[in-house]
Amino acid sequence: MNAPLGTAAAPDAAAPDVAGWPDYGLTAAQRRIAVLGHTYEYPGMDGARGEIWCYTDRLSYAPGDTVAFHVSSTSANWRLEIARDGAALELVHVEEGLTAGHHDAPDQCSVTGCGWPVAHRLVIPAGWRSGAYRVTATGEGADGAPITCHHLFIVTAAGQHRLPGRVLQIAATGTWTAYNTWGGSNHYQGITGPERNQYAPRVSLQRPFCRGFVVLPPEAPRVPLEVPVPPAMPPRYPHMEWAYATGHSKKYASAGWASYDGHFFRWAERAGYAVDLASQHDLHDRPEILSRYDCVVFVGHDEYWTAEMRDAVDAYVEAGGRVARFAGNFMWQTRLEDEGRTQVCYKYRARAEDPLAGTPRITTSWEAAEIGRPGAMTFGLDATRGLYVGWGGCAPRGVRGFPVYRPEHWAFAGTGLYYGDLLGADSHVFGYEVDGLDYVIQNGLPEPAPGAQVPDGLQILALGLSSLIEESADIPADDQFLSDADARFVAGILAGGDDPAAVERVKRGSGAIVNFRRGAGEVFHAGSCEWVAGLLRQDPMVERVTANILDRYLTPR
Repeated sequence: MNAPLGTAAAPDAAAPDVAGWPDYGLTAAQRRIAVLGHTYEYPGMDGARGEIWCYTDRLSYAPGDTVAFHVSSTSANWRLEIARDGAALELVHVEEGLTAGHHDAPDQCSVTGCGWPVAHRLVIPAGWRSGAYRVTATGEGADGAPITCHHLFIVTAAGQHRLPGRVLQIAATGTWTAYNTWGGSNHYQGITGPERNQYAPRVSLQRPFCRGFVVLPPEAPRVPLEVPVPPAMPPRYPHMEWAYATGHSKKYASAGWASYDGHFFRWAERAGYAVDLASQHDLHDRPEILSRYDCVVFVGHDEYWTAEMRDAVDAYVEAGGRVARFAGNFMWQTRLEDEGRTQVCYKYRARAEDPLAGTPRITTSWEAAEIGRPGAMTFGLDATRGLYVGWGGCAPRGVRGFPVYRPEHWAFAGTGLYYGDLLGADSHVFGYEVDGLDYVIQNGLPEPAPGAQVPDGLQILALGLSSLIEESADIPADDQFLSDADARFVAGILAGGDDPAAVERVKRGSGAIVNFRRGAGEVFHAGSCEWVAGLLRQDPMVERVTANILDRYLTPR
């Protein structure tokens, strides 16, 4: 049965009153649905009032390419607005009086795609700068009030020539695709399988984005907890409660332009950097785009990658490129099929169900032995040795910034940081998913553990604690969203089984900042999804470190 996004109701007597915690008007039962239930967007969810939904045939275009808009609308006419979302929101195109018609979507449209006809086409003008272009499709509801849908596409830089002095940001479109709830299924929850309760190992790009991926109000909570957690309090997840109460996707805070990629792009342009944008799918199809730039940046929640994407980055760095990754949760190998329109990731079920199980192309954790390509060999860190911090029952009272161990490193120049300081604690940059590594402490400094599969010469600059498990002697497991499922999966990958002893060996993780050279190039990795929160909240130390990296990597050698 389709489960609509939530509608707030008055609190009931069972709702606990926790001082200082946000109240979104949900009952205790609704809060439980918001966290543990499966809510998603689907055709007809807005009822008699009507609806408009939109997607484009591709994620990105170059000037001169034609964008095909696939639209389903109950309104007789609709309006198209397109705005470039950079240092300022710049309206670049408006069309009125367009028509589309209302179209059904297949029950499994999140897997197969919506299949709607093209409602409108637009040739990208030669003068449009590279960046993210926000689409607002607006019609008239049955009650006379507007109905609206937001979408987004990327415009890449024109030409093939070198672009010295410019940064290329790669949008985490693999992760956007994995978390998109529109139509009922993603790589986490779903309406697939014989009982319509399984996540989908195959998801389509041919569907709208869920609500909250493109645009969010400033009050939308981020995942890490920003309020004190009282003793023995069961885990709470304010971002999911807010999403349920306001009609946004449960996954808005886990992926998308609005929560992650957009914050870096806007900050960089406002700081005076020349920034171009491309998608991970561009990286997969056209790896040569990297060679046009001296510095390539990855940000936010950047979890899903194809082997081809990794190949492109590894070759770029070996040849002298510089990569700055301000991102966390480097975890899953994926495949793209149907000319890039379908993303495949069997994840936890890969060894049992993936047709390519037993081969290096199996779609599971990069740390799986059959892949033979540990994730840290590209970026120095990986998710299986890191993961959760600052939310739910995973270090909810933990440090909010990176504990600094090597303040003398060039990345920290001009910050005034000392050994043992926390970088980004005021803006909460450490969370909600982090990348780590096995390490030892020698003479008060962290070093890669003997046998750790990381690049030679890797230096650990900062290091904090994370957890793969929500674990407390005082809190019942049925009150937890994360539980121990990921710890058991990682134990199967790293420790050969998911028994309690194996879980005990893998459940404690870390989040780190590392730097290393490889070939003629260099990599800096601040392994946290929330680094962008420091830019959003104008944390001067986080801004300075970010600028130090970009300035060094853009400087000709």
